Amino acid sequence: MSRHRKPQNSRKPTNNHSGAGKLRIIGGEWRSRQLPIAAVEGLRPTPDRIRETLYNWLTGWVGGARCLDAFSGTGALGLEALSRGAEHTTFLEYSPTAARMLQENLNTLNCKNAEVIHTDASLWLNQKLAVPYDLVFLDPPFNKGFVAPVCRLLNDNGYLSENGLVYIESEISLGQLGVPDHWQLWKEKTAGQVACRLYRMS
Repeated sequence: MSRHRKPQNSRKPTNNHSGAGKLRIIGGEWRSRQLPIAAVEGLRPTPDRIRETLYNWLTGWVGGARCLDAFSGTGALGLEALSRGAEHTTFLEYSPTAARMLQENLNTLNCKNAEVIHTDASLWLNQKLAVPYDLVFLDPPFNKGFVAPVCRLLNDNGYLSENGLVYIESEISLGQLGVPDHWQLWKEKTAGQVACRLYRMS
């Protein structure tokens, strides 16, 4: 892609992370496995405490699920799902460096039921999908206005199963996310400057 801009799918910058380090999987088959993180500016995994909360919310929902980790970055959310028995996870990542590292980590784990796609998530979602996802993770860069349009694409282009769930991390200052009206807010938590919300289709 010829446009000059910061990678859309990499994680938000933090004060204590330069983009390199380790991702620790916190549950399931690969519990306590540590994987390298690509040296991409601002890249960081969703913190352990937030992932623990999320997967407590998702108890009983992950096993056998088809998952989409858009704006995947390190792939922390989707890797946790695979570790806990998800049937398949598709990872979308704009940064080629982060996408390569994620694929290498999947290879290290000998994971065959995942796909890494180097793409702009907003463009990739702007196509119809034949088989919907049961669980979608959205953790886009903050302050870029991605949440509402991406949620519309998920909804309008058939990406969500009848009983699908969508997890969204956003900046707390965003307030209303602008999700489709029939999405039901099921779980919600704030952690520092991050708002975590889990929606159910209704």
